[in-house]
Amino acid sequence: MNRTQLHESIINNSQVTFARSGGNGGQNVNKVNTKVHLAIAITSLAGLTDAEIVRLRAKLSGIINKEDCLFLDVDDERYQERNREIALSRLESRIVQALVVPKKRIKTKPTRASKERKLKLKKIRSEIKKMRGKIW
Repeated sequence: MNRTQLHESIINNSQVTFARSGGNGGQNVNKVNTKVHLAIAITSLAGLTDAEIVRLRAKLSGIINKEDCLFLDVDDERYQERNREIALSRLESRIVQALVVPKKRIKTKPTRASKERKLKLKKIRSEIKKMRGKIW
């Protein structure tokens, strides 16, 4: 899935509601709905495979409700439109990050030289500790 397709899908299928927000803004906070509640059904995200949907549900389980919708609240700014933009970009980046599959770690063995260095250092340390003992 490409990012522009995801972006368009989020914009077209999300439900945005507004509420009164706390924080900065003085008396304006009490009369203007600037807080953004963004919700989108996972199944309405275009271009996702079944495996990607399962991965999304596992990674973003903290912001998914019982109706299988992703939820996000933003009240960072004083302006409704700016909060809406922030919410859309945050949701998009969370989805993209959740879909990234980490590379599998390839196990490696220590080289012969590193084993020899380790043994040499152990012998040196051993000698130092032996020299700390009492002289009979």
